[in-house]
Amino acid sequence: MPLTDTSSDPRVAADGTRLGRDRAVDVARLAALVVVMFGHCALLLATIDSRGLRIGNLLGELPPLAPITWVVQVMPLFFLAGGAAGAYGWRTGTAWGSWLFARAQRLCRPVFWYLAAWSLGLLVVRLVLGADSAAGVGRESVALLWFLGVYLVVLAFVPVLTRLRTGRAVVAVVSGLLVAAAAIDAVRIAVGTPEAGALNFVVVWLIPVVIGVAYAHSLISRRMALVVAACALAAAVALVVAGPYEVSLVVTGVERLSNVSPPTLLLALHCTWMSCLFVAAADPIRRWAGRPRVWHVVKVGNGGAMTIYLWHIPAIAVATFALHAVGLDAWDVDAPNFWGLLALRAVVFAVVMAVAFWALSPLEHLSLPWWDASVTSTGARSAAAGALVCVAGVALVLMAKNGLDGVEGWSSLACFVAAAAAARVSAGQAPSSTPAR
Repeated sequence: MPLTDTSSDPRVAADGTRLGRDRAVDVARLAALVVVMFGHCALLLATIDSRGLRIGNLLGELPPLAPITWVVQVMPLFFLAGGAAGAYGWRTGTAWGSWLFARAQRLCRPVFWYLAAWSLGLLVVRLVLGADSAAGVGRESVALLWFLGVYLVVLAFVPVLTRLRTGRAVVAVVSGLLVAAAAIDAVRIAVGTPEAGALNFVVVWLIPVVIGVAYAHSLISRRMALVVAACALAAAVALVVAGPYEVSLVVTGVERLSNVSPPTLLLALHCTWMSCLFVAAADPIRRWAGRPRVWHVVKVGNGGAMTIYLWHIPAIAVATFALHAVGLDAWDVDAPNFWGLLALRAVVFAVVMAVAFWALSPLEHLSLPWWDASVTSTGARSAAAGALVCVAGVALVLMAKNGLDGVEGWSSLACFVAAAAAARVSAGQAPSSTPAR
């Protein structure tokens, strides 16, 4: 069975016309964003009563719904898209740290705006609703930044992964990462603390990045991708049956052994089968994305992808509390009209998110003085810039874990800003301060 796909570069259309980018990857990224948005909208249970803000989780209230998370846990597609895009953009001979910082420039630009807005917003929440409510909002407001933090770290591996030349090498790397995830899980379970499994944040999420790089270089055939996907899915099912892993692949708030924070072998297998399934389906997805109307929507959505990711939680909050103001809370899962209210929230959220996208997505493309200056460093300074980007990524993960609350949370924010600024200094800048692409 061949491991290497002999088909042409996926950025070349069927008629031989060279495309500016791989449209299948852009479809995967936007589709995953849509699933994440509406998934979070459905999961959130929130209301305000005499005790202040109360936040719950739908899966925590209705555990039988947990198997749905095997479909809606689509974060592997984000990491796969990042690996593929990174592989397409990497050029041999480029300074590693400068390349990584140039990518961090685009990713972190909207994050600066987001964190500035929430720093002020939390002060208002504290004054209006009290310290406890501010703490709750502070945890929720930055919870999703774990993705960007981990993404910055695993993106650092893309240049070395582009040295893979065969499908067998890819299979060997993925297998090694699965074994490593299992070993880390064993230590975590033996020690009994989630922190013992922290290394899996890199090990597990590196799997879809590896597959994304392999996809970009056409190293895995569609047939092999289907075989690997089937085997990984079967192994995941067997793992749940054998234990001790729980079914849910998202945070519920009531789990005893989270599969997400930190990731487990079960999530690693999920990353494997979902990523391989994308590889197998990429050609028809690409043909579908070739339709002008479809591509227009995909292109516009990807142009504001970070806006969607960062601001959809505040948009959900606006929709939720606007409905609360008129007595239409989707809070009590036992209420006879709960599911109708949840559907109504989704509609209101879609409207709010569309307005937020229109208003805020231009910030993604608004050049920031100094930060967006061209990257010029090489050698040791370039390496230092890359290392500092990784430090900034770790700080984002810690911020997501601790929330913008207390000494640990605000210290993580300070560390992120300091590491990003130090990376900017190490990366150097051209005298003309030309914005980085």
